[in-house]
Amino acid sequence: MLQEFKKFAMRGNVVDLAIGVIIGAAFSKIIDSLVNDIIMPIIGRIAGGLDFTNYFVGLTPAASQAATYDAAKKAGATLGYGTFLTVSVNFLIIAWVLFLVIKGINRVSKREAEAPAAPPPPTKEQELLTEIRDLMKTRG
Repeated sequence: MLQEFKKFAMRGNVVDLAIGVIIGAAFSKIIDSLVNDIIMPIIGRIAGGLDFTNYFVGLTPAASQAATYDAAKKAGATLGYGTFLTVSVNFLIIAWVLFLVIKGINRVSKREAEAPAAPPPPTKEQELLTEIRDLMKTRG
């Protein structure tokens, strides 16, 4: 059973998937930083210097009186639509980047498929027929 599991775990697809998940997690951190540290502050500045992480609606009186989203969550039920907005922008950026990557890969694959392949080398039969033809031309 251990050998069977080892054979399964070392298959190409499983290893490729594991590498993809690891790269995806690292890529997610980069996108989170891009959105939280670059894009959302610019959007916040355009919108009047507002911080989207503190956009919320308190569903209890105590949560409604809180100054920050973290304090409101501790005080009671809260709808954090600012955090949802930030995560949505994260998703859109990741989806756009993946779209561009896949589009680029498809473009390269299409070019490779369209490139003319080198003709196959002649077979022994073709070589012999060519020699016979050439001999016949020289004789006559």
